[in-house]
Amino acid sequence: MLCELKIHNLALIESLHLDLCTKGGNGLVVMTGETGAGKSIMLRAIHLLTGGRASADWIRSGEECCVVEALFEISPENTLLHSIFQKQGLEAEETLVVKRVVTSKGRSRMYINGSPATVKMGLELAVNLLNVASQHDHQQLLQVPYHLEFLDTLGETLPLKDAFDQAFILWQEKQKVLEGLQQQEQEKEQRRDFLQFQIQEIQEVDPVPGEDETLSAEKKRLKGADVLIRVSQKSHRLLAGSLQDGLTQIRMDMSQAAEFDSNAEELATELAGLSYQAEDLVVKLQHYRNSLSNDPHRLDAVNERLNDLQSLKRKYGSSLENVVDYVHNAEQELQQIKNLDKAVAECEAELVVMEEELCKRAALLSAKRKETGLQFESSMQQELESLAFNQSGLEVRFLEHDSDAGALRPGGWDRVEFFFSANPGEPPRPLAKVASGGELSRLMLAFKCLLARKDMVETVIFDEVDAGIGGEAAEAVARKIQELASHHQVFCITHLPQIAARGNTHFLVEKGVSEGRTQSGISQLDAGQRVEEISRMLAGESVSGQTRAWAEELLQKGAASI
Repeated sequence: MLCELKIHNLALIESLHLDLCTKGGNGLVVMTGETGAGKSIMLRAIHLLTGGRASADWIRSGEECCVVEALFEISPENTLLHSIFQKQGLEAEETLVVKRVVTSKGRSRMYINGSPATVKMGLELAVNLLNVASQHDHQQLLQVPYHLEFLDTLGETLPLKDAFDQAFILWQEKQKVLEGLQQQEQEKEQRRDFLQFQIQEIQEVDPVPGEDETLSAEKKRLKGADVLIRVSQKSHRLLAGSLQDGLTQIRMDMSQAAEFDSNAEELATELAGLSYQAEDLVVKLQHYRNSLSNDPHRLDAVNERLNDLQSLKRKYGSSLENVVDYVHNAEQELQQIKNLDKAVAECEAELVVMEEELCKRAALLSAKRKETGLQFESSMQQELESLAFNQSGLEVRFLEHDSDAGALRPGGWDRVEFFFSANPGEPPRPLAKVASGGELSRLMLAFKCLLARKDMVETVIFDEVDAGIGGEAAEAVARKIQELASHHQVFCITHLPQIAARGNTHFLVEKGVSEGRTQSGISQLDAGQRVEEISRMLAGESVSGQTRAWAEELLQKGAASI
């Protein structure tokens, strides 16, 4: 149950705090006011709290952010809501505080019981906290595709439908796999020849990862062979000649000096190391020189090999590692082509099993829907009679369809349309063609009342569902909304005095100017103020004593029926 609502800097509302708990818990809260006074802002606040899309344009001009906050009391019997708490990692408490902050930069944050939460979490909670019925819902009644959704919602077959849709998606994906295999089968001979050619081309070269880098280094050495041979010979000649002889003589001299002077021992050791190192370097230089070759034939061979490897890289990958991977994958694909007939047969068999299971699911879903349709027609007949639809009727018609895999579509086989007759003796016709605005309002109200009896949602919000209604129908709608409020918390934004007079609590929305700025305010009316407001709703600016008497009579009638 929605107990408190706080709004700060939302559209024309600067600051607002409403205590919405009616005496005894359930009850009817009505909200009235002139057109354009700001009643829709309340719905905008609920929209934000229930995870709806936010807009920076909704923030009061000149402010940095808007904040909407609501306090709900949670019934211990609402096990579904408590299970959602557990799933979302929230503690099961008797109260729930939902807060939404929207900044002028378009950013949005949501909090649940003081902890940051995602908008998706807020939406999941909202579905089980409250239900909003608006004129938009009326328009959905005119759209045939929504009729099946209404029926599934009422019959609680949405879980069956969701399970069917998931299986249907898997079936479609398997069909695409089969189509791909069949396409491969048509092209397999050409593909096989092509793969065999590619594999043979790569295997003839037989590349080794990293080989191209090694060959490139060898190519560079072969191209500079003349220079390398010349400088290595010169270096060997210098080191093996006077330089080495000089180091040998120095080593011998300093060794002798060390015998006479201990201070020369360390220096003698270092010079001896240099002498021996020079002898080693002479040998290494000789080996390096001997390894060099000015072989034009080897250079040609290296160039040719590099060209072959480069050709493979241009065709099959940017590196030899990619080329080796490519040939590995090609060999695997070639093996798959050889096993293609078997894969097609297995996929076809799997599809047959999936189609049989889908048809079973569709048949079960269809049977449940038809059972719901009969119950819906009977229940709607009673609801419509209570809404001043005398001898009217609503029929749920299932369009004929084939009961095979070829007729399967998302949602099953069924195509449903509501037919309606508002007058006795008139045959039912498609709802979209015969229902007036006022009739649609009452039909939607009847449907919402049926839903409210089935679900665990404690709060129902009606946004001007009384459009196009007057006279006896207005009285009937008022009675029906009051009946619903006997076991639910009901909020009703209305222009009908008959509904307003039956409220347990009455709020008035007014727009005014304060300090040069327009703002909307909401105030709770006392008994005398209610008489004046309902008089205005009855007669506009032409309120008379007779009008006030009529307003008092409506209020007395509403109070007597509570």
